[in-house]
Amino acid sequence: MMSRSEKSKELEEQIEKEKRQEITHRRIGIFLKIFFSLLAICILLLLYMHFIGTKGLIVKEYKIESDQLPESFHGFKIVQFSDLHYLTTMQKKEVDHLVHKINELKPDIVVFTGDLIDSQKEASENDIKDLINSFNKIEANVGLYAIKGNHDYENDYFTRVFQETKFKILNNTYDLIYYKGNIPILLTGVGSILENDCDIDLAFSYSGMDHLYTISLLHEPDVIDNIKNKYQVNLALAGHSHNGQIRIPGMGAVMKVEEGKKYPNEKYQLGNTELYVSGGLGTSMYEFRWFDRPSINFFRLVKETE
Repeated sequence: MMSRSEKSKELEEQIEKEKRQEITHRRIGIFLKIFFSLLAICILLLLYMHFIGTKGLIVKEYKIESDQLPESFHGFKIVQFSDLHYLTTMQKKEVDHLVHKINELKPDIVVFTGDLIDSQKEASENDIKDLINSFNKIEANVGLYAIKGNHDYENDYFTRVFQETKFKILNNTYDLIYYKGNIPILLTGVGSILENDCDIDLAFSYSGMDHLYTISLLHEPDVIDNIKNKYQVNLALAGHSHNGQIRIPGMGAVMKVEEGKKYPNEKYQLGNTELYVSGGLGTSMYEFRWFDRPSINFFRLVKETE
C-alpha cells in the first residue's frame, strides 16, 4: 500500500506529464498554423506572379541625347520589343495588344531583339500564321528590324515568320538608316553568342562607320563588352535577361542567366555607350514575373547641343 507522500509524488508527476503534453500540443498547433499560413502565402504569391505579374504591358520611355546624332534625326523614335517567348504567357490576344500599343507610339523604326517562340514550345501552322498576320500590322515610318535570340536557333520558326513580314533580319550585318537628310546612322545586328553565331567584325564591317552615330542590336547584353572594346557604339539595345523576370526591390534581379549576369538590369552607362536591356514580354524556364511586368522600350533620340 502506497504512502501519502508516494501518492502525492505520483500525482505531481502525472500533473507535470500532462503539462508537458499540453505544451507539446500547443507548440505543434502553433507550428501547423505558421506552416499552413506560409504555405497559403506562397500559393497566393505564385498565383499572383503567374496570373497577374505576367499580364499587362508597360511602355518604358527614354530620352537619348547625343551631340554625335545628326541634326536630321532629332526626335527620331525607336520602339524595341524583345523575348516574346510566344506560347508561354504570351498568346495571340497579348500579341494583338502589343501591336496596337506599338502603333500608338508612331515609331520611326521598330526593332526586335530575339527569342520569338520559346524553344520548349512547339508551334502549329496556325501559330505561325497568327504571328505573321500580327507582325504585318506593325507600322513604322522608316523600317522594321529583327535579330535572333538563343531560342531562335532550335527551329526555323524565326525565319519562317520574319521572312513573311516587312522586318529586315540583321544577322551579323548592318543597315544605313536615312531620315530627313543625307547623313545616315548605322544600325548593326549580331547573332547569339550562346549559339556560337556572334560575328562582331562582320556586323561592323561598314567601311565608313567611324563618324556615324551607331546603334547596335544584340540579344545577350554581356556581349556589349566584346563590341565596345573594338568599335564605337552610341546606343546598344539588348534582351535575354528579362531584367531577372523576378525582382526584389532594392536587390534587383533574382535569377541571372548566362551572358546576362553582368548586365541584367534595364540600363547602363558604359563609357560613351548607353546600354538598354529590355525586360521582355513572355517568360522563360518558369511562367512567373514579380516586380517586372511585360514591357517594351520607347526611345526618343535628341540632338544634344554642344
